[in-house]
Amino acid sequence: MKSAIHPTYFEEATISCACGAVYKTGSTKQAISVELCAACHPFYTGTQTIIDSARRVEKFQERLTKKSDEVKGKATKKIARAAKRIAAGPKVEVEETKSGRVSKKKK
Repeated sequence: MKSAIHPTYFEEATISCACGAVYKTGSTKQAISVELCAACHPFYTGTQTIIDSARRVEKFQERLTKKSDEVKGKATKKIARAAKRIAAGPKVEVEETKSGRVSKKKK
């Protein structure tokens, strides 16, 4: 391995956050400063708020609950279709004449 082309590696590099948290890790830089860390980021602390001026989040959640209420399984759909067919009656109409039986399609 060539010694002149690799950066120096610091075993005890310090990462300091704007909130005051300090972490020790290995890096090619000796000191790193960041604005957000796991101690102060809203997502990790649980203080995250959703800013929604156009009610988009509420509209999405309403659609999501409506769809989950409408979701039916195959068996439920099959039963509903069968009940609809029975309620509609037969598709053909049988008419008895002197010469025999005649089937006509219903309109």
